[in-house]
Amino acid sequence: MRVQEITREKEKKEFINFPKRLYRDDPYWVCPLDSEAEAVFDPGRNAAFGHGEATRWLLYDDEGTTIGRVAAYIDEIRSKANRQPTGGMGFFEVIESREAAFMLFDAAREWLTARGMKAMDGPVNFGDNDNHWGLLVDGFMQPGFGMPYNMKYYRQYFEEYGFRTYFEQYSYHRDVGSVAVFPERFMKIAEWISKKPGYSFRHFKSRELDKFISDMVEIYNATWAVFKEDFTPLDPSRLRESFSEAKAFLDEELIWFAYYNDKPVAFFVLFPDLNQIIRHFNGRLTLWIKIRFLWYILTHEMTRCRALLAGVHPSYQNTGIESAIFLQLFHVFRRKRYYKELELSWVGDFNPKMISIYEAVGAHKAKTHLTMRYMIDDTVPFMMYKDEMEETRAERQAKVRE
Repeated sequence: MRVQEITREKEKKEFINFPKRLYRDDPYWVCPLDSEAEAVFDPGRNAAFGHGEATRWLLYDDEGTTIGRVAAYIDEIRSKANRQPTGGMGFFEVIESREAAFMLFDAAREWLTARGMKAMDGPVNFGDNDNHWGLLVDGFMQPGFGMPYNMKYYRQYFEEYGFRTYFEQYSYHRDVGSVAVFPERFMKIAEWISKKPGYSFRHFKSRELDKFISDMVEIYNATWAVFKEDFTPLDPSRLRESFSEAKAFLDEELIWFAYYNDKPVAFFVLFPDLNQIIRHFNGRLTLWIKIRFLWYILTHEMTRCRALLAGVHPSYQNTGIESAIFLQLFHVFRRKRYYKELELSWVGDFNPKMISIYEAVGAHKAKTHLTMRYMIDDTVPFMMYKDEMEETRAERQAKVRE
């Protein structure tokens, strides 16, 4: 077997095409769009290259047939926020061979070690964590757009190599095709909060894109900065680009904002599940396929929607404002009966507040992914993410007392 770092166009195409053969007989796997996967490794389209670097490899057998692939990257912002320099590996795919899997892990580890990394997280994305992030270990079903799907035997290879679970990621599902979408008690609380003086609710409108992006950035950055120093602030230009890319299929009434005396305090972003359409395309997007794409949209092929992003300003947490936003969605689902399922993904095991909200709306845990960490320098103690958060919180409190 031989590991080859990718440098040529032919190898880049093979990196994209190998999973198509690997999952050919899997009824649940959805082939990502070729252009979307390739964009991750294009400095002109991936802002992460502005503060990091990435490379990727193919693994060949003795006959020259591709039997695996992997990528490795360093995001300086994420790396410096950790207790030790930490890189990432992802886009891992391999035939059922422990030896082959370990050769791919070795390639990523050695590349990261040469660049001073002390730990390796995987499988993760080179960029935002709402795509290509985590190892699926429970809930092998058709994935929502952006959510990873992988072979069941991968977990064994990660664990045998020495990866340990850094945090768990849960995806909750809820049927929204019935008339009584949410539990009665939840609905009563939501209605009470939504009528309180000062609160108002608005759904996203493309013609007011700049306003809503500004509101989203304000809420998100205030919300997630309290979790850990490695959070990456939302980039308005990246958001603008994302909404532009999604313009053809997004539903404005699935994106809601809450305001208190006109101050943005919470938001919830749902997108129709694009995977229900692109599963027909095998990664391609030709002119004819674009015509078919529009037809699928008009005929409501997308019956599932996925929660992509949410935030509640710290000053308004524990007020129940989230339930009031779900009430707005309830009215949308009542009118748009072609939506049958809601996927709330993903939420980390370190975020019990959001987990309790998902359970309160009657959603059930359908899938579990793992973000795993391998300690390249085994003299550095391993800690789970939630334990790091607790320790960091204690350190901050100690400084305040001083």
